[in-house]
Amino acid sequence: MKIIEKLSSPSPVFSFEFFPPKDSKGFATLYETIGRLKPSAPGFVSVTYGAGGSTRSKTVDLVGNIKNSIGIESMAHLTCVGHDEQEIRSVLECLQGKNIENVLALRGDPPQGEEKFLKTEGGFEYGNELVAFMKKNFSFCIGAACYPEGHVECKDLDKDIENLKRKVDSGVDFLVTQLFFDNQHYFDFLDRAQKANINIPVIPGIMPILNFKQIQRFTKMCGASLSTSLLAKFEGIGDNIEKVRQTGIEHAIDQCRELLENKAPGIHFYTLNRSKATLAILGALSEFK
Repeated sequence: MKIIEKLSSPSPVFSFEFFPPKDSKGFATLYETIGRLKPSAPGFVSVTYGAGGSTRSKTVDLVGNIKNSIGIESMAHLTCVGHDEQEIRSVLECLQGKNIENVLALRGDPPQGEEKFLKTEGGFEYGNELVAFMKKNFSFCIGAACYPEGHVECKDLDKDIENLKRKVDSGVDFLVTQLFFDNQHYFDFLDRAQKANINIPVIPGIMPILNFKQIQRFTKMCGASLSTSLLAKFEGIGDNIEKVRQTGIEHAIDQCRELLENKAPGIHFYTLNRSKATLAILGALSEFK
């Protein structure tokens, strides 16, 4: 089923993001996680695509297994990094062959060790080009990323919206945000998007803070911010792992509740292939199901 059809429901759509593990032990752990999360009836799950297409076959196989064997609607991430047009077409044909109907179309980050994205010869330079190619040649439901605080490479928020508008007009059906920790960034982003006549669903992406040093690394890489008030919550508890988890989960619950009360179409959880925190948050949001 196409995700855009699920988003037409009056009830919010809860979804989870996973990444392909490196080894068989990691896959066993991931499938245990999926098994624990399945009873919460997610609208869909997504599977990331490694740098430079490094997890290409794992991503394709994993989304196929999740949909066809486990019975959860799944969405494959796909990036332009390291692929020419024919390779992109081949990946999409493989996904089509596995009955996958949803793809998150991304330009992708520069490969590790490189500072700038470089277009592959015969490939695509921008996300909107990938979206346009998919729209012309396939019938996937197309998701795309958006950045409430601006893309790390484009902190001019007006320019960032212009870039997003170009991508949406190429054929995007819905958007998923990068992680953020202050809901005002999401609400301000919606205002900018609506002024630019971007009128498709925007699913907020939420990652609970379970490891503060890890979150600091993530935010530095992606350009998201941690407010002074949020930082204050974690002062003095950095070495208390359980207290950090509890504080992070409570903050995520508050975030999700406010977002849903203000008619967000759902919540996309960045799970890092784990289930306990996500289940705790979902349990606190039972009134929205």
